[in-house]
Amino acid sequence: MADCGCRDPEAETAGQRRVLWIALNLNAVMFAGEGTAGLIAHSAGLIADGLDMLGDASAYAIALAAVGRGALFKARAATTSGVVLLCLGLGLLFDVVRRLISGEPPEGLVMIAVSVVALAVNATVLRLLGQYRDSGVHLRATWIFTRVDVVANLAVILSGILVLASGLRHADLVVGGGIGLYVVKEALEILREARDGRRVAEG
Repeated sequence: MADCGCRDPEAETAGQRRVLWIALNLNAVMFAGEGTAGLIAHSAGLIADGLDMLGDASAYAIALAAVGRGALFKARAATTSGVVLLCLGLGLLFDVVRRLISGEPPEGLVMIAVSVVALAVNATVLRLLGQYRDSGVHLRATWIFTRVDVVANLAVILSGILVLASGLRHADLVVGGGIGLYVVKEALEILREARDGRRVAEG
C-alpha cells in the first residue's frame, strides 16, 4: 500500500548514494581549499580541519562501497573508516607538536573566513546525512565524521578571533591539538560501534 509508511529499499539506497556523493565531492573541494589556506596562513587549526575533510571524503567513499551490502561488510567498512580517522587524529597531534617547536604566527582573518565557508558546507552535509544515520553503522560513521567537522570549524573560528585579538599563535595550536584529540575520541567511538555491529552480524 502506498500509505503504509514503509520505505522503498531501492529508493532508500539511491538516496543514500546521492547524499554520499554530494558529501564526498564537497569534502574533497574543502580539503583542497582548507589545506592550501592553512599552509598559506601558517594555521595548524586550518590544516587539521582540512585533513579532517580528507578523512571524511575517505569515509564517504568507503560508505558508498557499503551501500546495499550485508551487515558484516558494513561493519568492516565502518572499521576501516575508524582506522582512517584514528590515524588522521594522531597525525594532527604530531603536526601540532611540530608547529609548537618551530612555527610562524597564523593569519587570524584567513582562518575565520575559510572556516565560515567550511562550517556552512559541513552543516549542510550533516543535515543531509542526518536522515540516514540510523540506516547502518557505516552511515552512522559518516555522520559522526561530519559532526566532528562542525565542532572543528567552530573551534577554528574561535581560535582565529583569539589570534586576531592577541596576536599569539598559541590559540591556534590549542585548537589544532583539541581537534586532534576530538578526532581520536570519535575514531574510537566508530571502532567500538563497528565491533558491536560485526559481532551481531557474525553471531
